[in-house]
Amino acid sequence: MQSLLSKIANQSAKIGIIGQGYVGLPLAMVFAKNFTVLGYDVCLGTIECLRAGKSQIQDVGDEQLSQCLGQTYFPISDPEDLDTCDFLIICVPTPLSEDKIPDLSHIKSACTTIKTVLRSGQFVVLESTTYPGTTDEVVVPILEETGLVAGGDFGVAYSPERADPGNKDFPIDKVPTVVGGINTECTEVAAALYGSVMDQVVPVSDARTAEAVKMVENIFRNVNIALVNELALIFEQMGINTWEVIDAAATKPYGFMPFYPGPGVGGHCIPLDPYYMSYRAKKYGFIPRFIETSGEINEFMKMHVVNLVERGLRQVGKRLYGAKIAIMGLAYKKNINDSRESPAIKILEELANLGANVRVYDPYVSSLATKAGMFTSAKSLEEALRGAECAVFLVDHDVFRGISMETVKGLMESPVVVDGKNLFAGGEGVVYLGIGKGWSDSNDCNDRHKG
Repeated sequence: MQSLLSKIANQSAKIGIIGQGYVGLPLAMVFAKNFTVLGYDVCLGTIECLRAGKSQIQDVGDEQLSQCLGQTYFPISDPEDLDTCDFLIICVPTPLSEDKIPDLSHIKSACTTIKTVLRSGQFVVLESTTYPGTTDEVVVPILEETGLVAGGDFGVAYSPERADPGNKDFPIDKVPTVVGGINTECTEVAAALYGSVMDQVVPVSDARTAEAVKMVENIFRNVNIALVNELALIFEQMGINTWEVIDAAATKPYGFMPFYPGPGVGGHCIPLDPYYMSYRAKKYGFIPRFIETSGEINEFMKMHVVNLVERGLRQVGKRLYGAKIAIMGLAYKKNINDSRESPAIKILEELANLGANVRVYDPYVSSLATKAGMFTSAKSLEEALRGAECAVFLVDHDVFRGISMETVKGLMESPVVVDGKNLFAGGEGVVYLGIGKGWSDSNDCNDRHKG
């Protein structure tokens, strides 16, 4: 391990990063500032684009990629090239199966690939989000099939990715990096590696602890989002504006952290991590009721959006079957092109299954694949809204915040607006139903519930 520390210190270490997606590519750009980096991906299309200087990741611009391409960063598709690397960092997806069971197939595949080139003196780091115990019980056994011993012949550690796509205030090298090795020496080496390019490193006791850190971070958010979503459903019935309540509560300078309701949660972590932790907890004989309930509440919000659409149409004497619905926003959060686990997927499927005539628009996402088919974005906001009987805003893109309700109403046939992100305050002559905002059965419920 001492030789690895020396290579880190003199910047001669070669870094191999497996997976060149939302986590792997930005991480590669960070390491490429000080080290030679090989970016490996099983998708030949991804590698071809990167070799051509074209980034498919919004957080890595073509200019940034070109600055290090062929200099310190080399996209590769041949796993044998990883043999020359001192460090191998796994940044692959960890999805869920249809029945909410953790799918570790990508991690296992990456480890199998590493196994073909693994030699004494190398160091393997897992960054993919997963439940506590994965590094010790999945990664290490596969790698030790080589006959080499983890923690002695080669190093192993876990460092949870903390990428937040689209967040310009906190690029990954500005976010504290947690590291935990399978022994003290591995933790020391991993801390030195990340400390050479990250602003701050937080070493923890072991890999299991580091894995648990990632679970806690995202379950905390999921549970609190579920809490405000449940309150939003209650306050809707009471005629209370949840958004106003939360903003007022947030003026308390201690003991409160604001979370806001919405049409469900998306992205690569928050919707998935509770189920990873739930699965693992059951292996230890514990039923994680609180965690699972939060997931169920957030999942229900997608159906609640559909219910609001039906309610709004009913107030103007229309039914959902055959109605012209404009879905505004396909990404899982504002101002990004990432649609992984987007609430729009299930909402589109349900509306299509119920016979609605659905069109979509997102300035960042060109199309979205669902079980109900592929939905391609309209060319403009105006095209999507023109003639629609109901507009459903699922994402608070800046472009959506920049339009007025008068503009929306002027384009639509019968203006029913379902607002999932507090974009509007209602409007004269509009049936406006906002998540977390009080409403009544009258055709125009705006005067009483603006905000």
